Amino acid sequence: MYAIQTMNKISAKGLEKLPREIFETATELTRPDAILVRSYKVGEDEVPHTVKAIARAGAGVNNIPVSYCTDKGIVVFNTPGANANSVKELVLTGLFLSSRNINAGINWVQSLNPEDDVSRLVEKEKSRFSGPEVQGKKLGIVGLGAIGVLVANAALALGMEVTGFDPFISINAAWGLSPEVKKSSSLEHLIANSDYITLHIPLNDKTRSIIDEQQFSQMKEGSRLLNFARGGLVNNESLKKAIENGKISYYITDFPDGELLGNPQIITIPHLGASSPEAEENCAIMAANQLRIFLETGNITNAVNYPNCTMEYEGGHRLLIANKNIPNMVGQISTLLAENKINIQEMMNKHKDEIAYNIIDIDKAPSEKLLTSLKSIPGVVMVRPIPPRV
Repeated sequence: MYAIQTMNKISAKGLEKLPREIFETATELTRPDAILVRSYKVGEDEVPHTVKAIARAGAGVNNIPVSYCTDKGIVVFNTPGANANSVKELVLTGLFLSSRNINAGINWVQSLNPEDDVSRLVEKEKSRFSGPEVQGKKLGIVGLGAIGVLVANAALALGMEVTGFDPFISINAAWGLSPEVKKSSSLEHLIANSDYITLHIPLNDKTRSIIDEQQFSQMKEGSRLLNFARGGLVNNESLKKAIENGKISYYITDFPDGELLGNPQIITIPHLGASSPEAEENCAIMAANQLRIFLETGNITNAVNYPNCTMEYEGGHRLLIANKNIPNMVGQISTLLAENKINIQEMMNKHKDEIAYNIIDIDKAPSEKLLTSLKSIPGVVMVRPIPPRV
């Protein structure tokens, strides 16, 4: 039996994917095999040495100590695309909020005295809240992952002219993208030619403040910027200057902070992108399935720190080894297996950045002595045998 610690309330639909006869799930476990989490910030001291994997029911993993986990041989999963439709719908909402002055209009109506002639005042003042239609306008999408593709296709259906920029677009994303979406040669070109710009890229050292003073200076006057990806992508000080000088007419974000409050041209949404029951269920189901498959077979899909690596499992003896991606690791591993008279029936080796992962099907169970020897190879960070299915 495997023990999985849940650090948030996880959708019952997801937990159903973990059969009770094989998996124990609870919030308080002393020796969990894995952790299932949503938004809870996991500290290094909260990851017991027994943990083999952490699954985040969501796309971002900034609440998980990924580097620490990688060094400890712990696989970190996320659920890309599971909440894509929920985020897409909120992006479209943000698109209209940025264009039609809806938010300011609603707030003004709510401020009226009910005893006044509200109908007359509305007809008199409604012109203050007019705004352009999105049909026929140019939308630039930075990042064409699962969410970016859905936004692009939906914007086309609204009659917008859509351009995307993503030098690292995946094959799966490209298959789902409408051929009517134009390709931009650079971020600068996209920014300079868009009426609306929406961000759909991860936050990392390379993308932090990717929209700063230089990018704002290249935008059209009165551009509208949407950020439903991560707050750190936009430099707040540069943003406020761009609003003051007219480059930005509205900024819509799902990641508010204190610097952004109180400005009527900044509409802050309280991180509602994935806050739909459907998104929570989809993320929980994907995360639970990934954990179940990894714990039972060693196969990895959608890990952020280890390579995707899957090999059909016939139910026999299987050995999982993770190591630093340095020369002669496979040679040392296979030599030890041969010295212990263990035959390799099938093997797969994949690497991602500085980490390599091996799935090895063998003809008999490895001894504790052999496992200790494998773990002692310099560069090996994880060794885990999977016993045969009964």
